[in-house]
Amino acid sequence: MFIYNKDVIAKDCEPGVKRKILSYSEELMMCEITFEKGACGYTHSHPHLQITYIVKGSFEFTIDGEKKIVKAGDSLFMPANSVHGTVALEDGMLVDVFNPMRKDFLI
Repeated sequence: MFIYNKDVIAKDCEPGVKRKILSYSEELMMCEITFEKGACGYTHSHPHLQITYIVKGSFEFTIDGEKKIVKAGDSLFMPANSVHGTVALEDGMLVDVFNPMRKDFLI
């Protein structure tokens, strides 16, 4: 299956944050998330495994109380049910991969 980014409609999440669901199956989902400088991915947890790749920009991530700054080319792993969130230190873009897929994103 081929998915063309230009055909995917971005959905507003938090203020200054937009998400595109690029592709998914029951077992896996990949999303592109864009952030304006200062925007927050609010602290939350979920039962899904998550890997995040920083495409552009820099972010302060917190995972289970540990804060780190990550930049383009870096990646993170969030175990199931970990408490995590981020703040964009500049305009940026992330790619999030979830296992299994996030059914709540399809609503």
